[in-house]
Amino acid sequence: MKKHLLMIAIASTCLIAGQASAMTSDEYKVAKEKIEADYKVDKAKCDTLKDNAKDVCDKEAKGKENVAKAELEQQYKPSESHARNVKEEQVKAAYEVAKEKCDDLKGDAKNACEKQAKADEAKGKAEIKAMKTKG
Repeated sequence: MKKHLLMIAIASTCLIAGQASAMTSDEYKVAKEKIEADYKVDKAKCDTLKDNAKDVCDKEAKGKENVAKAELEQQYKPSESHARNVKEEQVKAAYEVAKEKCDDLKGDAKNACEKQAKADEAKGKAEIKAMKTKG
């Protein structure tokens, strides 16, 4: 019984994965245009902010766009390279936002914040490196 359920789970996963990679070039183009439009909306929201809040918002918007584009490439043409690129964009975006948020702090708190951002980035990069060695 367990073996039968396992086979069903594997088959459905393969079916879903197969459907995900069956994106047409038109679907890809529409999805890419949506990502760009979403970025413009997010960026416009940032323009209403001031000082570091605006900078943080800008970094979040750009990071979201870059991650979405990388995810779209992985959906359109799945590969280990595109999967790594998704992870790289996620790590980069998280670091950029975290680093920008640190600018609101002063002294030891700012130093600690920057060290944590760097540590999180290093951990993410190590995970990416591990992905490369598995492939």
